[in-house]
Amino acid sequence: MPVSVNGVVYYRAVEACTNAGISRNTFIRWIRDGKFEDVALRDRNGWRLFTEDDIRRLRTKVNHVQEFSTIQNEDYLHRNVQ
Repeated sequence: MPVSVNGVVYYRAVEACTNAGISRNTFIRWIRDGKFEDVALRDRNGWRLFTEDDIRRLRTKVNHVQEFSTIQNEDYLHRNVQ
C-alpha cells in the first residue's frame, strides 16, 4: 500500500518491484552486484521508499535489451546448451 508524505506518494520495495515486473530478490541482487543504483529514501525503519521516478528507472532497467555479438552468443550456447 503506497504511503503519502506531505502530498508525495512513495511505494515500498515489493510494490515497486511488482510494478516493474521483477521479484524483490532480483532487485536486491542487482543492487548488491552494482547493476542498479539503490533508491535514495528510507523510512524510519530503514525500508526503501520508491518515488514514481525510481519505479520508471527500475522499469527501464528491467526492459533493457542488449545485443550479443556472434562470438558471445556462440560462447554462451557452448557453455549452456548441451
